[in-house]
Amino acid sequence: MFTPKEIREKMHGASEVPQSIMTQIHHERLLQIWVPKRYGGLGLRLKEGLQLLLDWSKIDGSLGWMLTLCSGANFFSRNLKPNIAKELFSNSKTCFGGSGMIGGTAEKQNDGTFLINGLWHFATGAPHLSHFTLNAKLTENGNPLLDESGNELIISFVISKNQVEIIPNWKSMGMKATGTYSFKVENVKVSEDHSFIYDEFFTDDVLDKIPFRIFADLTLLVNYLGMASHFVEEAIKIRPHLDLNFFDKKIEDALVKVIEFANEIEGLLKESETITQEKQSEIHDYSSDLVENLSHQILQIYIQLGIKASRTDSAVYQVFCDYFTSTQHSNFRREFDYFI
Repeated sequence: MFTPKEIREKMHGASEVPQSIMTQIHHERLLQIWVPKRYGGLGLRLKEGLQLLLDWSKIDGSLGWMLTLCSGANFFSRNLKPNIAKELFSNSKTCFGGSGMIGGTAEKQNDGTFLINGLWHFATGAPHLSHFTLNAKLTENGNPLLDESGNELIISFVISKNQVEIIPNWKSMGMKATGTYSFKVENVKVSEDHSFIYDEFFTDDVLDKIPFRIFADLTLLVNYLGMASHFVEEAIKIRPHLDLNFFDKKIEDALVKVIEFANEIEGLLKESETITQEKQSEIHDYSSDLVENLSHQILQIYIQLGIKASRTDSAVYQVFCDYFTSTQHSNFRREFDYFI
């Protein structure tokens, strides 16, 4: 097993998570932290999983992000029929990942299967996935199928990696080792058993009832906190005289708040209480404000670090690029109609 220091060294400058690290991840089943124990996963509680993701994002931004999104995709194990989920996750290397976009169609066949075609973008961890998840419009005889309200029907599928063409087209300045690529599917027949609806569950657990908005907010937020913590660590190495205790304290306080949210949500759900829209908005607004504040603080620190911090092979530069690439995720990104 590699130490956090050894993992960080292996990830520095990497264009993909090394296989040696993936072997350790699979051994510890870290991609299956949200998979129920009945299927062979770790079945962690929300606060336990958040702490784990924070710790790995502190080691390396790309690694933490890949673990977060792939383990998040494995959450769909709860949406699959139990016999399918148990079969798939009997393998410790089973890892879902894919795209939340609607990038193609699923043509209904006479035998009850579906013929999938389309192109999807931003599938994090693509080189390491065993299965890809995707959303597609349902069609029959080439025509969209509609629900009772006249809206196009959308359904999600999970398909094997050997049925997918990966398109390695990630060109962003950071998160280079996340393996965030596009993928294409051409005339792949999928059974109905490998389809799912993201808010319909075959398990009965507190995690099933957590609103997706909260789950996404908190799992992504700990990544920003982890990368911010790593940034401070590297910044001090370049400018030891900088007093960044205030920033460290902000990160620590934020983590305490995140765990408080996690405990509160699980506590309410255990008592069969409904998570109100007000509570969801409170968590989302807190998270959005925090990420915006962290971003401003990191920029203010970065411009004090000098030319060493601009070296493309420096650790602080990699963390800087990873952090600001990750902030372009739509979850917390805000749009302004003015420039400062």
